[in-house]
Amino acid sequence: MAVGRDELGKVLDSELCVPAFKDYCPNGLQVEGRDEINVLVSGVTACQALLESAVTLKADAVLVHHGYFWRGEDERLVGMKAQRIRTLLEAGISLFAYHLPLDCHPTLGNNAGLARAMGLREWQGIDPEDATHPVFCGVFDEGARLSDVVDRLEHELQREALVVGDPDTIIRSAAWCTGGGQAYIDDAASYGAELFITGEVSEQTVHVARERGLAFVAAGHHATERFGARSLGHWIANRFGIDHHFVDINNPA
Repeated sequence: MAVGRDELGKVLDSELCVPAFKDYCPNGLQVEGRDEINVLVSGVTACQALLESAVTLKADAVLVHHGYFWRGEDERLVGMKAQRIRTLLEAGISLFAYHLPLDCHPTLGNNAGLARAMGLREWQGIDPEDATHPVFCGVFDEGARLSDVVDRLEHELQREALVVGDPDTIIRSAAWCTGGGQAYIDDAASYGAELFITGEVSEQTVHVARERGLAFVAAGHHATERFGARSLGHWIANRFGIDHHFVDINNPA
């Protein structure tokens, strides 16, 4: 079976509520390829290695969280950027990219995936009136030892996490933002979370965590953002009956 490229774009834009977001890049179809899609490859970032895998798999489209045309970047199609675009165009492969909308989707998004990885059964956005806010929150009903939360995350993400806090602390409320969300630690503290989880850490983040009295975990930018593109790819495949392959390009960041 197949789905039209433009039909798929409309369905995705609607499901992810794209018009509601103010983002650092265009969300949706970024590079136009063939009219019909039979094979879809998903991944975290539209790097050259992912594109070459897509060519090998005879993909008609690639779906990623990190695409191209970021605000403030060099607009010229030269060097590495030109090679990536050339690979897509020569193979007739479309590129779909969803950044903040894919972080914030309540069931398919990166934050929802991280919630499941923590073993949470319920979660929500930290600001119920703003569905575009990328910080989510949830409660461990019976409390959970910080070390146990970290052990589960490391098992699910298959990488070691950086941890700030007493491993024996009992955590009841947590907030999280996948990827490079360390700047939201103040929002998490003001909300009353006892634990904040994100992908990256900055030098000042450690001091904020200590001085505001919450535990902090940096579990990897790439690792915490594997969930969205993979889940969305499966959702597309089930809806339209097309082939889907999630390709994980190893990245220690």
